[in-house]
Amino acid sequence: MLELLLALVTVAVIALIGLLAVLVTPPLMVAYGLWALAAGLLIGIPTGWWYHVVLYRTLSSRMALPSRWWHKPVELHPLLQTAEYRRVRPWFVAGALGFVLCVTGGVAAIAGMLVMRFYP
Repeated sequence: MLELLLALVTVAVIALIGLLAVLVTPPLMVAYGLWALAAGLLIGIPTGWWYHVVLYRTLSSRMALPSRWWHKPVELHPLLQTAEYRRVRPWFVAGALGFVLCVTGGVAAIAGMLVMRFYP
């Protein structure tokens, strides 16, 4: 049953990609990509910053943080207690969502511009 569901989902995704390829023109791809990039920046920058603040406040009250801890803050997650992790996680996820939107929007905008440039 699981294999059948997986096959149906795969066929549906392929059909959706084919439909999107026809409906979304390169200029629309650039526009949507830039809007997604802007939304990602608006979401990701403040929430990512606040994630670092919350993580610092949480851990610095108990221990000295390593120098340049902000370069790899995920490595500090195992040091969090369950209640602390629940406070930090929403900001971590929101910042990650902003990052994914930035990357996806940037790639879509660049792809749309390349299509317009090389396939007039």
